[in-house]
Amino acid sequence: MRRGPLACLLLPLSLLFGLLTAIRRGLYACGWLTSTKLPVPVIVVGNIFIGGTGKTPFVIWLVQALQKAGYVPGVISRGYGAAADAPRAVDPTADAATVGDEPLLIASRAHCPVMVGRQRVAVAQALLRAHPEINVIVSDDGLQHYAMQRDIEIVLSDERGNGNGWLLPAGPLREPAGRRRDFTVLNGAQPLPDMPASASRMQLEGAVAERIDGAKTLPLEAVPRVASVANLACVHGTLGAHGEPRIIAAAGIGNPSRFFALLHAAGINCIDMPLPDHYDFSVNPFAAIKADAILITEKDAVKCRRIDALKNDPRLWVVPVTARVEGALLERLLEKLRG
Repeated sequence: MRRGPLACLLLPLSLLFGLLTAIRRGLYACGWLTSTKLPVPVIVVGNIFIGGTGKTPFVIWLVQALQKAGYVPGVISRGYGAAADAPRAVDPTADAATVGDEPLLIASRAHCPVMVGRQRVAVAQALLRAHPEINVIVSDDGLQHYAMQRDIEIVLSDERGNGNGWLLPAGPLREPAGRRRDFTVLNGAQPLPDMPASASRMQLEGAVAERIDGAKTLPLEAVPRVASVANLACVHGTLGAHGEPRIIAAAGIGNPSRFFALLHAAGINCIDMPLPDHYDFSVNPFAAIKADAILITEKDAVKCRRIDALKNDPRLWVVPVTARVEGALLERLLEKLRG
C-alpha cells in the first residue's frame, strides 16, 4: 500500500471529500433527500476504484445469467459521452456518440432492452414503460446514485485492490473501502489481502479474433499465421523482430493492460498501444502505423465500425472477451433476488 508525499499532501482534501460523501449518504438514509423505489428489483453493478475493473463484461454475464434463470432483465446506464440527457433507448445499430460505447456493447451482446440518460430513476421508469415485461433492472454503474433505491449492490475490484486505501484525490477510491455491499467480485486470478473473504472470482477470457467486418473468425493463436501471409503478400507493414509479423494491440478501455495481458498469455507477440478510455476514433490512430494485424477490443469496435476507413481496414481484428464467474455467486444472488 504505497502512500507517497503527494498523497499525504492531498489527504486533507480526501478527508473533506469523505465527510461530504458521508453527509450525502446520510441525508438519503434519513429521508432528507428523496430516493425512489422502483416496482421491480434493482441490481446495481459498480466500482469504488476509479478506472476500469471489468464492469461491462460482468454486466453482460449477469444479464445472460438472469435470462437463463427465467428473468426478463433490462439495463440502464448513464452512457459515458452520450449526447442526450433525456432517456434514450439503445439500439444495437445506434451510434456510440449518441448512446455511449458501453451501453451499445451491452445491447449488442446481451440482447436485452437498454436505456441511457442522466437521471437513473427517470431512465428506469422510461425503460419499464417501454418494456413492461421487464421484471429486474440491472444498473450499469450507479453505486453513488442514491436517488434510486436498490435491492442488490455488487462491487467490482481487480488486481489493484483498494490501491493505497484513501479516497480521492489522495487515493483512487470514490467511497470508503468498507462501504456496505451485498457482493464483491474480484476480477483477477489471485486473492488480495484487502478484499473480503467472501469475494467471488471473475476471469476474463478471449479465445477468438474476428475481422472487424465480420468476414472471418479465427482462433486467437492463429492470428500471427494469417498476419504472416499478409506480410509475405506485401499487403501491409514490415517484418517485426526475428521475421515475425508486426502485430499491434490497441485498447481504449479503463485498464488496457488487462487486454494486453490476455493477448500475451495467449502467445501473441504484440506491441501494446494504449488509447484514452472511451476514445472516439475521430482521429484514426492506425493511419500512419505499419502493421500486419491490429487487435482491438469490442468496446473500441462498436465505434470503429461506424467509420469507413476503420471498418474497411483489413488489418483490424476484434477480440471478444467473456466473463467467467464462480457459480456460487449466481446461486447466492438469485436467492437474494427471490427473497
